[in-house]
Amino acid sequence: MDYIRAGKITHYFDKIGVAVLVVSDNVIKIGDKIRIGELERGIEQVVDSMQHEHQAVSEAKVGDEVGLKVTTAVKSGDVVYKINE
Repeated sequence: MDYIRAGKITHYFDKIGVAVLVVSDNVIKIGDKIRIGELERGIEQVVDSMQHEHQAVSEAKVGDEVGLKVTTAVKSGDVVYKINE
């Protein structure tokens, strides 16, 4: 598997399970498999929901800041990687 850096988490809203992702390196799309956090102890999940400016989007481009529904708690500063299998 290849792990390609996509961006970084800047905030996590624990009550709704949403992380704010700033996309800095690579496009993220609905259906992509991602890893959030370090390779030894991060989480992996498929992107199934993203919002930009409170609107659902199917793709986040470099420079975008999106809300990303996550399956477990993450923290500010976690790096997000796109996984190519």
